[in-house]
Amino acid sequence: MSDNKEYVSRSDELGNIHISEEVLAGIAAAAALEVEGVSSLAANLGRDIAELLGKKTLAKGVRVRTEEEKVTIDLSVLMSYGHTIPEMGKAIQEGVKVAVESMSGLEVAAVNVGVAGIAFPPKEPQI
Repeated sequence: MSDNKEYVSRSDELGNIHISEEVLAGIAAAAALEVEGVSSLAANLGRDIAELLGKKTLAKGVRVRTEEEKVTIDLSVLMSYGHTIPEMGKAIQEGVKVAVESMSGLEVAAVNVGVAGIAFPPKEPQI
């Protein structure tokens, strides 16, 4: 495995387990999208450029950082109009923390949620 922190490694009684940071980002993205009121994840410029170059990813708008066996996750989301932002942020934090910890066995130190915008429902055409 490379030392550029693309993988999170854990020692187990039977050997080592290596988890890609992209996998952790995918878990976090899926958990955030399950929260009612989250319209979508907001892409950042680096991911947009990567997608133009042909690298597709579910985890646009998610950044994962690791220190030792603790994970910090930064999310950028678009909220649906009509939902309370602080309540939604808390629900996203809890959902992402539970999902990542239960699926990876790693401790989540923090889940930082940034609201990049509000998604309004589509207007119905008037006759």
